[in-house]
Amino acid sequence: MSTHTMQHSEYQSNDGRTGYAENGADDRRSGAVHRTEEPPYAWRAPFSSYFYREVGYTLTGLPLAIVGFTVAVTLFCLGLGTFVTVLGLPVLAGLTVAARGLGRLERARVRGLLALDVPGPEPVRPRPGFWGAVTARLTDAAGWKAVLYQVVMFPWAILSMTLSLVFLSVGWTLALYPAYHWVFARWTDWPGYRLYDFTTESGHYVYYIESPLQIAGVSLVGLLFLFVTPQLVRGLTNVNRLAVRGLLGR
Repeated sequence: MSTHTMQHSEYQSNDGRTGYAENGADDRRSGAVHRTEEPPYAWRAPFSSYFYREVGYTLTGLPLAIVGFTVAVTLFCLGLGTFVTVLGLPVLAGLTVAARGLGRLERARVRGLLALDVPGPEPVRPRPGFWGAVTARLTDAAGWKAVLYQVVMFPWAILSMTLSLVFLSVGWTLALYPAYHWVFARWTDWPGYRLYDFTTESGHYVYYIESPLQIAGVSLVGLLFLFVTPQLVRGLTNVNRLAVRGLLGR
C-alpha cells in the first residue's frame, strides 16, 4: 500500500496574512494554476492595492476586449467569406494565431492585476510546408478556445467596467461629501447639495443636504458603497479568472 504525502509551503500576502499552499512548489513546476497573492480581509479591501489592481483590470479590460472582439469577428467573417477560395484557410489560421497572442496578453494581465498565474497552452505542433503550418493552426483547439474567449468575454468586459466605475465613483463621491459640502454655499445659492427641485400643481418641492445629520448620512451611505464595491469587483473578476483558466490555460 502506497502513502501520499501532502507538502505545504508557507506564504505571506502583502497585507500580512500568512497561510499555507498545498504542494505550491510542485504545482508551479508542473504548470498548475496558482494564486500569487491572497485577497485582503473585507475591512481592508477598499484601501488595499489588491482591490485597485482588480479595478484597474476591469477598467483597462474594455479597450482590449474591443480589440479582441473586432479581430475575432472580422477575421472569422473574412475567412468564412473566402472559404470557397484558397485564401479562406490562411485567414482562419491567422485568426487562431492572433487569438493566441491576445490570450498571452490576457494571461499576463491576470497574473499582474488579478494575482492568478495561469500557464499557457502547449504550443502548436509544427508540420512541414506552408499548408502543413496552416492545417496545424486550423486544428489548434487552444487557438479556437482563445477565439471563443475574445467573443464571449466582450459583453462581460462592458458590464464589469461599467459597474466598477459607477460603484467606485459613487462611493468616494458620497463618502467625501463632508469635505466639499462648503462649496455649494460658497459658490452657489444652494445651502447644500440640491437633491431635487420640482414644481407641481400642489406646490414647489426642493430638498437640500445641509444639516449635520444629513451630511453624516450621505457620508455613511458612501462608506457602505466603498465596502460593498470590493466584493462586487471580486465577483466580477472571478468570472474572468474562471474564463482564463478554462479557455486560455492548459
